[in-house]
Amino acid sequence: MALVIIASYNVDANPVDFAEGIPNLSVIVSEIFVAESIIEDLKYVPTALWAMFETLQMAFIGTVIGVVIGLPLSMLAARNLNSKFVYAPTRALLAIIRTFPSILWALLFVIMVGLGPYAGVLAIVMYTIGFVTKLQYESIETIDSEPMDAVSSIGVSKFQLIRYVVLPESASHLLGQILYMFDYNVRQTSILGIVGAGGIGFFIINYIKFFEYGKAAIFMLIVLITVLVIDWISVKIRDKYIVKSQHGMEIKSKKSK
Repeated sequence: MALVIIASYNVDANPVDFAEGIPNLSVIVSEIFVAESIIEDLKYVPTALWAMFETLQMAFIGTVIGVVIGLPLSMLAARNLNSKFVYAPTRALLAIIRTFPSILWALLFVIMVGLGPYAGVLAIVMYTIGFVTKLQYESIETIDSEPMDAVSSIGVSKFQLIRYVVLPESASHLLGQILYMFDYNVRQTSILGIVGAGGIGFFIINYIKFFEYGKAAIFMLIVLITVLVIDWISVKIRDKYIVKSQHGMEIKSKKSK
């Protein structure tokens, strides 16, 4: 607690300032919940839906490409599959990629390829590679060594070991990581518009910039609904594939005992 107090003092985190700033929210709320303004702002729903669709496409493309590139890198970064001369430089490369948040990657790619969703897709790809690879190689390193040693003892190749042992053992983790990254990337893509990287965030930041809070609220409501739907779909997929898979592994382990 003492460390929290000291750190709060160093960053000027004063609860009094927060409490005094709460009444300022009433200004925004009063501008949003005006009958005439709401009716006028509803005209922007089709634009918000199309912008959200663009955001979903950006997140989907970025997640898929990032996972496809990241999966082989996770194999190279796993300590139980490679020597330190292989996994050490691979991890160093991934650490460099993770150093930059997605919004900085987006800014870099905006400079490279110009404004628009393409820069956002490239940013999401890099962010996904950095994090899904770390999650995956850590799950690979938790695989029980006994089946790996048993398969290796019969002289199989590294590719066969990965195909018949590593991938099946880590499949449920990988599916969960993909769902998590897509969910996160949808949220993250929603703010990449701040630097001109396309998506619904471009509209939100511009409406806020010009104090048009009612229009911004419509777009943020679309984001909220989309995120809730994605969350619900993710739960269903996890229940069907991941939970059942883990339940099946528990049954097998009980039978073996």
